[in-house]
Amino acid sequence: MSELHVTGVSYAVSDRLILKGVDLEVRQGEILAVMGMSGSGKTTLLKCIAGLIKPSRGSITVDGEDIVPMSEAQLDRVRLRIGLVFQYAALFDSLTVQENVGFGPLQHRTKTPEAVAELVGSLLADVGMPGTERMLPAELSGGMRKRVGLARALANEPGLLLYDEPTSGLDPVIARTIDDLIVETRDRRGVTSVVVSHDIPSIFRIADRVAMIDNGAIIETGTPAELRRSSDSRVRAFVDA
Repeated sequence: MSELHVTGVSYAVSDRLILKGVDLEVRQGEILAVMGMSGSGKTTLLKCIAGLIKPSRGSITVDGEDIVPMSEAQLDRVRLRIGLVFQYAALFDSLTVQENVGFGPLQHRTKTPEAVAELVGSLLADVGMPGTERMLPAELSGGMRKRVGLARALANEPGLLLYDEPTSGLDPVIARTIDDLIVETRDRRGVTSVVVSHDIPSIFRIADRVAMIDNGAIIETGTPAELRRSSDSRVRAFVDA
């Protein structure tokens, strides 16, 4: 279970500011959703938190360690505590489900091959995909790929899970099963979760708190009920769309 603090984070490409002094706190074991329109900066923020890109200024503290000034070698150590579930799962097409899920522990040599195989079986059962170890990504539906992506993100036993548009491209029934899985994963493993999405029904179903990002800045943070009652016209327009 991790704790995350984002303080004064800005990110620029050339002269264009994409993030503008973002402040965000995610409490241990909490599911915090970041919502906003396409191009608002939410995926860029997620990439900064994951250590995939470095902000122009500000700090990002994971369990008391600021990752912004870290070298790649130092970041690799912290990334073991962070799981990232990509928008379209980003599975390796040439690898089986078992090889995809076990990729992290095998690469980092944190477990023996036998222990990894046992872990993969357990994780696949947890995400509702038992017995699929020998399947290839091309044989999986969109929802199944998302589940395998979550299992892979859990393989290094992270304290912090980051989800990029987890219900994107899914029909409402499958999207609800992914929502349920996000909550069950938090409850079962105690992970702290950040979910980036523009899917309002999904956000309000799973989140303990919600942060609205607009034009690179967080404009409001609160419980789903508080954001439904927001007096900010930008929040109201997004929630009621």
